[in-house]
Amino acid sequence: MTAELIHRVIRVYVVDDDPSVRKALKRLLSSAGFQVETFESALKFLEDEHDTDGACLVLDIQMSGMTGLELREHLAKKGVRIPIVLITAYDDEKTSRYAEMARLPLLIKPFIDNSLIEAIRSSH
Repeated sequence: MTAELIHRVIRVYVVDDDPSVRKALKRLLSSAGFQVETFESALKFLEDEHDTDGACLVLDIQMSGMTGLELREHLAKKGVRIPIVLITAYDDEKTSRYAEMARLPLLIKPFIDNSLIEAIRSSH
């Protein structure tokens, strides 16, 4: 992996309603050299403007209020282009088909730490 690729992705936005997952992912991704910002809900993420250039969104699918998939659709309708890595604790065929059709990486919790880091780096 080249230094250029490692430095291209400097921001990772993590949206997950589980505080322990947010904390663990922030620790993991920060130790991998990413700048990490976490959000407890899709609506909290939408409250602020985000620089999506060189960024990646790690998005939990099952959340109360707006789901991760609804957030993805909302961003797409607004023309926001940001690589997304989907994460979920629910391994079902519908979710897998959605991720496959959208060509998005999907990781089932608990996942291997390196698989998330690689998915983020590969998204660029």
